[in-house]
Amino acid sequence: MRHHRIVFLGPPASGKGTAAMALSAALGVPHVSTGQMFRAAIRKGGPIGDAAKQFIDNGQLVPDEITIAVVRLVLDEQGSDSGFIFDGFPRTRTQAEAFDGVLRERGTRLTAAILLDASEAAIVERVLGRQSCENCGALYHRKFVPPRQSGICDRCGGRLTQRADDTAETVQKRLEVYRQVTLDVVRYYEKAGMLKRVDGSQPKDKVFADILGLLRS
Repeated sequence: MRHHRIVFLGPPASGKGTAAMALSAALGVPHVSTGQMFRAAIRKGGPIGDAAKQFIDNGQLVPDEITIAVVRLVLDEQGSDSGFIFDGFPRTRTQAEAFDGVLRERGTRLTAAILLDASEAAIVERVLGRQSCENCGALYHRKFVPPRQSGICDRCGGRLTQRADDTAETVQKRLEVYRQVTLDVVRYYEKAGMLKRVDGSQPKDKVFADILGLLRS
């Protein structure tokens, strides 16, 4: 199980990050989110990190070719024998096709592309209720994972805040991008026979159990 090579797909707020982190802990496989890999590349500097930083600082999406170059850096750092769990990558069909090529160069292939599916109504409810601790980063939800004391982090007592972009208007824009761009990635992996679907609207423990069941089947 330690050599699983997995990507998580799904609409925004479908629970990809939560599921990926839980699976990483259970399997002992490194979890890499899109944000993490870009931040690491930027910290290291060099042509690739500097190029990624320029786009991110300007509020633009990092182009596919730079994203793939950053992924190569991640895989090189982890070593050829290590598995991985990517969360939020690949985002486009071009990235998915290029990623397959990168893995073939290394004599390996993807184990599974796990799609966490959820209705748009469920996603909007999740996004509008999300909160995080401004001190330690712990995550909460007003309805599903409320703190013991409203507005206060259970872990460290820090203040809970909502991301400025967690608005109904923003989530609708993100859903539209998902429909226009990332659904093509879902179709790509489905055609390749690697897609595994999980109902992301379920409680997180049930989502996790379903994922483990699919990987073991």
